[in-house]
Amino acid sequence: MSDTTLDIVELLLTAHIYNKYPELDVNDLPKNIRKHYWSRDRRTVPKPIKTKVPDVEKLLEISAVNKHVSSLPFVDIDEMGFLIRLTALEVAAEWFQKMDESRERISHNPTLAFHYEKKETEGVDYGQAKSKVRPKEVDREWIESFIEEIAKEEAGEDMLKLVEICAPEDVQQTISDLILTVDQEDEVKKIVKAIQYKDYLKHIGLYDVGKVLMVGPPGTGKTSLAKAMSEHLSIPFVEVRLSMITDQYLGETAKNIDRVFSLAKRLSPCILFIDEFDFVAKSRSSDEHAALKRAVNTLLKAIDGISLTNDGVLLLAATNHPNMLDSAAWRRFDEIMQFPLPDENMRKRILDIVTKQIEGEFNTADIASLTKGYSGSDLRMIVREGILSALVLERMELSQMDMLNAVNSFDEREDIKTNEYE
Repeated sequence: MSDTTLDIVELLLTAHIYNKYPELDVNDLPKNIRKHYWSRDRRTVPKPIKTKVPDVEKLLEISAVNKHVSSLPFVDIDEMGFLIRLTALEVAAEWFQKMDESRERISHNPTLAFHYEKKETEGVDYGQAKSKVRPKEVDREWIESFIEEIAKEEAGEDMLKLVEICAPEDVQQTISDLILTVDQEDEVKKIVKAIQYKDYLKHIGLYDVGKVLMVGPPGTGKTSLAKAMSEHLSIPFVEVRLSMITDQYLGETAKNIDRVFSLAKRLSPCILFIDEFDFVAKSRSSDEHAALKRAVNTLLKAIDGISLTNDGVLLLAATNHPNMLDSAAWRRFDEIMQFPLPDENMRKRILDIVTKQIEGEFNTADIASLTKGYSGSDLRMIVREGILSALVLERMELSQMDMLNAVNSFDEREDIKTNEYE
């Protein structure tokens, strides 16, 4: 039996079983099926799923569907050649179960696992199958549905202009692409456990968790890790730069802060990432404008009023200038995550990851030893400069000289930045 025939039967079985059992929801569908049948208006995959031949062809990237199922007595295509369905669920399920690949397919399809577990099929575990399928919040379709709903509301467009919302599946750098310190890895593990045991934390009254202040020089990976956490945790990423929501009328700044936190609570579960945290949360002085002080107070109150356990919002804030932060701001965070400049070993590991798809003769250990004080962002810039220089010479392989020249070029650029002109 061909894989294409199995694909078609799996799709038809999934649709039929999903329609049959009211306890099954959108997160029980494999991702490709969920994304294809997603309804933006209803923000789910509504029942019943109607399998149409054009849908099957598009979803499975095949043609001539009838040819692949013509020998199956339990599959029917209507006279118009439009709708395709199962005529006998149990016959189809028994046929599918006998196929060599069925066990693997069922183990990655919660809808099928639910049905076969009900039939007490040996080795089938619905819970394990569901754990292998990431939730709907991973999909950009979920984000787009949310954005469309907010945009229809009064002042909704203005609210959306304050943030950037990213779906986990669109995050390019995952945690495995990042080089973390031991302390950073420990903090990530704590966050994962806090989300995993969120209900337990709520039960015992531990609400002040899930607020992390990320501190370190520019280019050390604060934003990259925050986004990677979105992909790792399968929850949307909401980014706000405080400099972007500061209005010329300071009273509006306080309103914008409230709008951003309200939006995050509505998108829950999600990560709310506040970049340039020091822009508003800087130390308050006696000669400051009263409206600016109110904006700081509004920010601190908003942080107090949001909770991972109650609201499902993981709050990550980043600053390059910790010395500028108001002391009251520090107290709002249960964890401080430090982002130091990478040491030589970390620099080599970063270079190894950045160059893993690049062909050529070069020594990352030598480059790491020459780049003390470089951030991860700086190292990526070195590699980019080396590649572009090679391409100018019509070369698609990177040499050690390309890398050394890129380091020298970077150092010269840094010297220019520190020059003072009279």
